[in-house]
Amino acid sequence: MDFRAKPIVGGNADTSRQRPRRLRRRLGRTLLAALVTAAVVVPLSGAARPEIPAPPPAVLAPLTASTLDAAYAANRADAAEAARMAADHGDHTRAAADRAMAAPSRRFLSFDGRGSGRAVEVLGDLAHADRVAVLVPGSDTTLETYGRFRAGALALYDRLGPRGAVISWLGYETPGTVSTTVITPDRAEQAAPLLRAFLHQLHGVVGRSAHLSLLCHSYGTVVCGRAAPGLDVSDIVVFGSPGTGASSAAALRTPARVWAARGSADWIAYVPHTSVGLFGATVGLGPDPVSPSFGARVFRAGTAGHSDYFAPGSVSLANLTRIVLGDTSEVTRA
Repeated sequence: MDFRAKPIVGGNADTSRQRPRRLRRRLGRTLLAALVTAAVVVPLSGAARPEIPAPPPAVLAPLTASTLDAAYAANRADAAEAARMAADHGDHTRAAADRAMAAPSRRFLSFDGRGSGRAVEVLGDLAHADRVAVLVPGSDTTLETYGRFRAGALALYDRLGPRGAVISWLGYETPGTVSTTVITPDRAEQAAPLLRAFLHQLHGVVGRSAHLSLLCHSYGTVVCGRAAPGLDVSDIVVFGSPGTGASSAAALRTPARVWAARGSADWIAYVPHTSVGLFGATVGLGPDPVSPSFGARVFRAGTAGHSDYFAPGSVSLANLTRIVLGDTSEVTRA
């Protein structure tokens, strides 16, 4: 929906259609002012969290179809050692998360138990998949909260069939939802080269003929926006987005199809979709990707809330599945 002001007809400035638009614009200006104030008052680095001891990441051979099993085994062993060290340190929540990742059924391309943690997990037979989705999460995704991120990946994987694989890419330090880092592109600029490097490695496993989709949620859409120029993927999908950091789909400078969606119950609609320069820094993440002026292919997400896009049986999950499988003519457009 376009929330720009429309000409007033017949002199009636308070029609039922205009009042919600005015309220939303007013709320947006208020929120933007609050965000700018926070960016000035609160240091952008945020508070440091206590260090949790963990081993350094395993040293692995370059990823190919033939080295996958060795990578999976090494990363499971690393997760098991991280669980032991976290338990000895008294952090039983982290220890439980690490221990779950060390289970024999888990397949990680990389694992790092240090700090808030990073992990890249495969669901499916990556060596033989020709439809691959890479999921990029938003704020507050850490090893402790990884389970909810993985649940969305599992819901998608369950719909893809034997030809599909899903990769949950927690390959960067995500910002906190209640922090000033979430309203700047700084973390995304740090993450983008990591995502680009990973996708380059991934092509070495699945080949250039595989249909590769990048599915980006919330702050993850900013990461994907920064990584997008020239990226060798078929589709870039942003949903629940506060902005991609780009002024338009064309400004992403990607040959991929660019898709966007927002559920009707997603609170992100009330976040100011704009950006301002402030003492040499950028505050805000740019225009709304579902607005007509942005130029993305907007699809239906039903009544999804901010964390509900992969809910089983949902309109949003059905459309995400169609995009990943390449059935783009079946995607229901908004």
